[in-house]
Amino acid sequence: MICCARFLTVGLLLGGCPLGWAEDWTEFRGPTGQGVSSAVGLPVEWGANKNVVWKVEVPGLGWSSPVVAGERIYLTSAVPKGSERPGADRELGVMALDAASGKVIWQKTLFEQKDSEVPKIHQKNSHASPTPIFEAGRLYAHFGHMGTACVDAESGDVIWLTREHGYAPVHGNGGSPVIAGDLLIFNADAAQDPAVIALEKETGKLRWKVKRESEAKRKFSFCTPLLIEVGGVKQLITPGSGVVQALDPKSGEELWRVGYDQGYSVVPRPVFAEGLLFVCTGYDKPGLLAIRVDEKSKGDVTKSHLAWRLDKFVPHNPSVVVVGSELYCVADNGVLSCVDAKSGKVHYQERCTGPSSSSILAADGKLFLLDERGQGCVVQAGTRFKLLATNAMDERCLASYAVVGKDLLLRTAERLYRLGGN
Repeated sequence: MICCARFLTVGLLLGGCPLGWAEDWTEFRGPTGQGVSSAVGLPVEWGANKNVVWKVEVPGLGWSSPVVAGERIYLTSAVPKGSERPGADRELGVMALDAASGKVIWQKTLFEQKDSEVPKIHQKNSHASPTPIFEAGRLYAHFGHMGTACVDAESGDVIWLTREHGYAPVHGNGGSPVIAGDLLIFNADAAQDPAVIALEKETGKLRWKVKRESEAKRKFSFCTPLLIEVGGVKQLITPGSGVVQALDPKSGEELWRVGYDQGYSVVPRPVFAEGLLFVCTGYDKPGLLAIRVDEKSKGDVTKSHLAWRLDKFVPHNPSVVVVGSELYCVADNGVLSCVDAKSGKVHYQERCTGPSSSSILAADGKLFLLDERGQGCVVQAGTRFKLLATNAMDERCLASYAVVGKDLLLRTAERLYRLGGN
């Protein structure tokens, strides 16, 4: 595949700081997939020109979040071909940046997208919304119904790519992939015949495909699966319209399920803590379910394994996070809730941001929130609400934070920021 020379235009605000590597941020919501970082000393205050280590202009549009492996940062984007006009043909690609400086190391076009063949997307979506995933020197870039590819993370050379698993989406693509052993797995919750798909990560060939069955009339959703372990057995947790399923990741066989009637367009990634799985049920009115998961979970456990349910200020889009004994979620209207994870008791519900789509990041006893206008809020974790800082970027933001060393990565509609210096 050719390299797109115009794929990235860089404008750097020069600065330097020790990288202080903590952990790699290899997938959507970090190394655990649940929005928690072990980093200490992340910045609490920042702005467009405050505590900015560097900033990079990124062409096109992509609401995928950054991933970090070693001294590199990876991003995907959809870049109009030869024109910035809305609806132009696009190049779907991935780029690698040097974490210390923000300079481009390589950029690669993976798929060409013809405007005449592209279904309309939601105004809050992009043609590059799924976050890539890194493992063992390879980067897996997923563009939903438009194709999936594996590239060498060092050189950007294509190892394999496939467009064999297209489907008819509603509002575009969204969910990110997950790695389970030798498989790359993603949800394909289309308008009709929704499914979960597993590809061989070495070759891109189909290993299994399981039809999603539920009572929901609207079949489309955009969720990212989560791999958990219960009693030494791996389970693939995959929410879709009307149902969350646990599958055997090796075969796709269903282990258990919980139904939630007509919930659709499910976006938040599930979280697993304290033997409970936390799942949001999607549109029109979301609920937050706490589901007991044990070695005896089998079949339909909707009636037997629901520990508690929250129905007020539950997110449609941002994923939740668990810190200690508390679960935190931010509704799309910006209300932050702190809930006892085991009982569902609400400690507080406070308006914190403006309209939000980005998922919460938890690190060093703090919660990092980000709203759609670029306002970042930092809140002290705990059962009493304490706002530590409000930081305005004044740029549109729908991607979620990532962590590099002791710094934050923040993607806006036009730029990628590395924030640090506290």
